Amino acid sequence: MKVCTDACLFGALVADCNPDSYRESTANCLDIGTGTGLLSLMFAQKNNSVKIDAIEIDKEAAIQAKGNVAASPWADRIHIFNEDILVFDPGKLYDCIISNPPFFEDDLQSPDKAKNKAKHNNSLSLIQLVQVIDIHLAADGFFAVLLPYQRVEYFITEATKAGFHLNKQILAKQTMKHKFFRGILFFSRKEKEFEKSEIIIKDTNHNYTSDFIALLKDYYLYL
Repeated sequence: MKVCTDACLFGALVADCNPDSYRESTANCLDIGTGTGLLSLMFAQKNNSVKIDAIEIDKEAAIQAKGNVAASPWADRIHIFNEDILVFDPGKLYDCIISNPPFFEDDLQSPDKAKNKAKHNNSLSLIQLVQVIDIHLAADGFFAVLLPYQRVEYFITEATKAGFHLNKQILAKQTMKHKFFRGILFFSRKEKEFEKSEIIIKDTNHNYTSDFIALLKDYYLYL
């Protein structure tokens, strides 16, 4: 799947999320459904000591992710696994889990099976995502997800049922005139002061906003 703007926004926010506010250090991170490896690469770029396990069920995507990681300066800290997260057994817990999961449930699907696997939760539902995060997340760790806006409240409800607390919520709009289209959520097992904000990607002249540029300037060649 091609890299998209909202995934880059999510990657920048996750990489810049100040993990020290959750625990003393973030030693191990799990990227569920890494695709091309984008989130892992962005996280590694900003967090010099973190070691990342990135799991991807699609074979071709996992091969591409391995190639992208191998070509990066952080190849020694990112490990790609072509496995199903539902049976993944790393033998350890993670301090941080990040995921840009399949978005759609019961929506019109493509004839392309790979696209369906990436975009639709045929292989991993949001409830299952909460369950596997609960299994793999350390007691003092945190996790972050990128979701379509219409799935935000549903996911918050399911995560709350599993004992997680919503610590931060960032809602994204394409422009001021558009409605929210993505939600970025940060959870932990500990109740903290809740932070809520929004970000607009482009201004009325269709240029990137100053907030977006500030977040992505270290990743985009041209802004």
